[in-house]
Amino acid sequence: MSSPGPELEYEVVDVFAPRAFAGNPLAVVFDADGLTTEQCQALAFEFHLSETSFLCAPTEGSGATYRVRIFTPFAELPFAGHPSVGAAHTLVRAGRSPAGTVRQECGAGVLDVVVDDDGATLSGGRPTLEDGPEPGVLAEAMGLSAADVVGLPAHVAGCGLPFGFLAVRPEVVDDAAPVPALLGELGVGEGVSVLSWDAATSTAYARVFANDLAWGEDPATGSAALGAGVWLVAAGLLAPDGTSSYVVRQGEALGRPSVLTCTVTAAGGRATAATVQGAVVPVARGRIRVPR
Repeated sequence: MSSPGPELEYEVVDVFAPRAFAGNPLAVVFDADGLTTEQCQALAFEFHLSETSFLCAPTEGSGATYRVRIFTPFAELPFAGHPSVGAAHTLVRAGRSPAGTVRQECGAGVLDVVVDDDGATLSGGRPTLEDGPEPGVLAEAMGLSAADVVGLPAHVAGCGLPFGFLAVRPEVVDDAAPVPALLGELGVGEGVSVLSWDAATSTAYARVFANDLAWGEDPATGSAALGAGVWLVAAGLLAPDGTSSYVVRQGEALGRPSVLTCTVTAAGGRATAATVQGAVVPVARGRIRVPR
């Protein structure tokens, strides 16, 4: 019988979670510098969570505290929110970096993450905003009807990863069901956030469907929450100047309630920066074999 070979330490944490077994689960693999892309992909497929973060030493001269590679079960991403928040908090909690501001190197550049006892706050990349599909057309591609939209544009917005944003009546958010054949013909970035907006509480109730999850639903999407701020400013739902706070509720339809607490800073009606904060709750740890 052959030797199982080398192993790496890992943890599983729940991100943007108000409690354990809520939020979005994430596997964090330590000391991943020696892994090839194929080995990272095999491990991410083995964990089969929406994403796995692989922690590595930073590139020399980058000024970063660490480097992270982020994989879904099917593909590598340049950036994602819950893997960034979860990786930074886990690195600090494991005693591998001091608390406070850490600098994360990833495919979207070097980003600041502020870690405290409960979780972390992530600053997104440079805000981007593009025209999206006609809202009624996007609604039909999400299994809804043109009568369900509320008269707001379906921009494609992001702070590292772009998403399409479809604002609908509150009572139909849970009816959304992607139609991949129709979505493939539309430009919606990495996925679609179907949401309703409560101006009284500055809260969005959102469901996010990601292309890299084969249009499956994600229980908490930090990158989409960052993009939501860009979209909210562009749609006139948050102030055109200064910094506004907002909350995204997500994952409730999956039984994984998630809370993403965000800010967006704007000037002249366009977002210039955004942050997303959430709690990180450890749930498991162990060792996993390195694929050959």
